[in-house]
Amino acid sequence: MTLFEVWAPRARRVRVEVDGREHAMTADTRGWWRAELAAEDGLRYGFLLDDDPAVLPDPRSPRQPDGVHGRSAVHALDSGRWTDAGWTGRPLAGSVFYELHIGTFTPAGTFDAAIGRLDHLVKLGVTTVEVMPVNAFNGVHNWGYDGVLWYAVHEPYGGPDGLQRFVDACHARGLAVALDVVYNHLGPSGNYLPRFGPYLSAGRNTWGQSVNLDGPGSDEVRRFIVGNALRWFDEFHIDALRLDAVHALVDHRAIHLLEELTVETERLAARVGRPLTLIAESDLNDPRLITPRAAGGYGLQGQWNDDLHHAVHTAVSGERQGYYADFGSLRCLAETLRHGFFHAATYSSFRGRIHGRPLDTRVIAASALLAYTCNHDQVGNRALGDRPSAYLDAGQLAIKAALVLLSPYTPMLFMGEEWGARTPFRFFTSHPEPELAAAVAQGRKDEFAEHGWPATEIPDPQDPATFERSKLDWAELDEPEQARLLECYRALLALRRDHPDLADPWLERLAVDFDAERGWIAVCRNRIRLVCNLSEVPVVVPFDGTVLAAWGEVERNATGTGLPAHSFVVLESVSARAETAW
Repeated sequence: MTLFEVWAPRARRVRVEVDGREHAMTADTRGWWRAELAAEDGLRYGFLLDDDPAVLPDPRSPRQPDGVHGRSAVHALDSGRWTDAGWTGRPLAGSVFYELHIGTFTPAGTFDAAIGRLDHLVKLGVTTVEVMPVNAFNGVHNWGYDGVLWYAVHEPYGGPDGLQRFVDACHARGLAVALDVVYNHLGPSGNYLPRFGPYLSAGRNTWGQSVNLDGPGSDEVRRFIVGNALRWFDEFHIDALRLDAVHALVDHRAIHLLEELTVETERLAARVGRPLTLIAESDLNDPRLITPRAAGGYGLQGQWNDDLHHAVHTAVSGERQGYYADFGSLRCLAETLRHGFFHAATYSSFRGRIHGRPLDTRVIAASALLAYTCNHDQVGNRALGDRPSAYLDAGQLAIKAALVLLSPYTPMLFMGEEWGARTPFRFFTSHPEPELAAAVAQGRKDEFAEHGWPATEIPDPQDPATFERSKLDWAELDEPEQARLLECYRALLALRRDHPDLADPWLERLAVDFDAERGWIAVCRNRIRLVCNLSEVPVVVPFDGTVLAAWGEVERNATGTGLPAHSFVVLESVSARAETAW
């Protein structure tokens, strides 16, 4: 027997249609309707509310084989297919993340195809694969942030069974899996939740109506979210969740949703016997997210750090437009490397106000902040979706990698950056509704017109070619320049993994020197000193030591170490080690 249940507190009558036949349901005092029926795996079902003849998909649908507007399917993962009984998990500290989009990571764009590239990630030095959202959305391809059925897995990727195979294959190789989840809004097509209950509030954020987290009926809405998160951890053996744009979660309760989610996750981690990690994306620079609950915080283990991305990117690239306006100097880069946030109760010209709050680096380890040279937003939200490899030389890419990979922060790579992939990663959609498709395309043009981009140059998100051109070209790995950069990434990650001085996660023991006029910056972590020459001319830096790694030919003389333009060197102050250069 299968229990069908749905929360529909406003309905006077609810029926469940199973395999074409309607069945009555009974309600409890909290608005939950239930019926227990015989139903085999794969049978289609849906709910009918009051006298409306429309059959709606289950808000907690485990599978949507016919798309988000179709009926749900009875489905349960086969627990006998798991082979990861010996998997003990992986904590955030010491991890190396790799963000990828299933649809563009391989030509086939499926979970099974992605499994074929996992050995590349292991050899690279990655420990955690972070997958962009895979919950069910309307259309065939999309970034994933337009999801409407949060419990279902996008069918073209391989559905729930495909995700199970992918996670199991990752664990077999020693890779943890992080999943990007979106709880701050729902997509514009296929969102039937408001017909069932008060899932949305009257407020709005950048992407649509806000989710009802603190109004009447919000208890069940919060359980809907927490239950979804726990399902990924428990049923799919996911190791970490990246929580999208938590600054858009409007919650005025004394116990914030994020704290509630932390408590429930900790309970589940204790039960399953492996670490479960919550990582926030936030625009607030608010340390409360990653401050322990005992100290008044929400207790999340990590959060993305856009400030460090902006500081590194602007210092190397020279870009200053938009939200990069406050960044760019070597002093800014030094301060951000040293303190985690650049905007920490300081004035942000882009926002026109004071922004952020300082981190207490005595309490919060640097490993709680994820650092990156690029990610899906910082590439895909550019007008042309161009990667840094499109406008920086190989030396500049290597400098950015060294600053992030040898920092005390938890590094995250974006798929293909390790070889300087030349394929763009553009914003793409496949909305079937003509009006919605046209509105999305026009909105994209209008957004960049404000920054001076001609509408004719903006890729149409709805054009299938926009999606196809965003797929990685793995044949690039055979080209000498790409292979050289890849070896640099591998060696830097090996150095990070193997050298004890680079395991120290505390910013209190990090020192930064720089010479703004000559264009070099040096980051010292115990005996290890990373020196980067960001200028277009050679420089001699006043540091010496054993060369552990370098980009370009390093010259030693009586006054220090000579670096060519756009290069770096890693020096160790004591003990001899073999030199490595690319």
